[in-house]
Amino acid sequence: MRPGTSGPGPAAHYRLYHELAEWWPLISPPREYAEDAASIRAAFGLAEVPVRDVLDLGSGGGGIAVHLKDRLALTLVDISERMLEVSRALNPECEHVCGDMRTVRLGRLFDAVLVHDAIDYVTDLAELKLVIQTAYAHCRPGGLAVFTPDHTAETFRAGAAGGGGSGAGGRQASFQERTSDPDPADDWIVAEYEFTLRDRDGCERVVRETHRLGSFRRDSWLQLLAAAGFAVRERAMSPTAGDALPSRVMFVGTRQR
Repeated sequence: MRPGTSGPGPAAHYRLYHELAEWWPLISPPREYAEDAASIRAAFGLAEVPVRDVLDLGSGGGGIAVHLKDRLALTLVDISERMLEVSRALNPECEHVCGDMRTVRLGRLFDAVLVHDAIDYVTDLAELKLVIQTAYAHCRPGGLAVFTPDHTAETFRAGAAGGGGSGAGGRQASFQERTSDPDPADDWIVAEYEFTLRDRDGCERVVRETHRLGSFRRDSWLQLLAAAGFAVRERAMSPTAGDALPSRVMFVGTRQR
């Protein structure tokens, strides 16, 4: 498992996506996105139009883009300029735009709109509706909007996980995550993170941060997507090696002509 990429609202202020952003490729190495990218690429094959131009909302450090850019023209939108800097280094051939997935309007249409795990930082239905409306506003008729939340209310299980990686010069980063649901009646859960960061000179520091993440009911997803004008289907995500998450589902909406 890995932390989600930066999203709207309070996520814009989490230390992970600002002062710690330079550590992102070690905390969440791009190789860990390969399986998710394969599932997303397969979902794009469901579109009624050939998928070439893709808008990635909440693109974070660009880990998904690394695996999709060989065949797709990607426009990457994120609310954190620091995370966009990380992504530009990995994906210099992609267009990058600083913006909020709830409100950004680029004034053009795409064959597909992707909202990967940044959607986890949407924690109430009103904001989820805004993100879905943004996807619809940028999706051409017959195109797709693909949402891949890490958690839904029906599948969430409290637990612990971790990960990390190392880089050139001996830099290392790892994290531990513990998730819980203080109130199953609401639409969010809690993820407590501990990041251990070791620099080239051997200096080590530990940063702890608690994130609030969305965990909406399946029916809420389906109703909001249909209300926006999407014909909706669900697909299973391919499991990630060593992933502690329960089986995940993606929501695939086709914009009606």
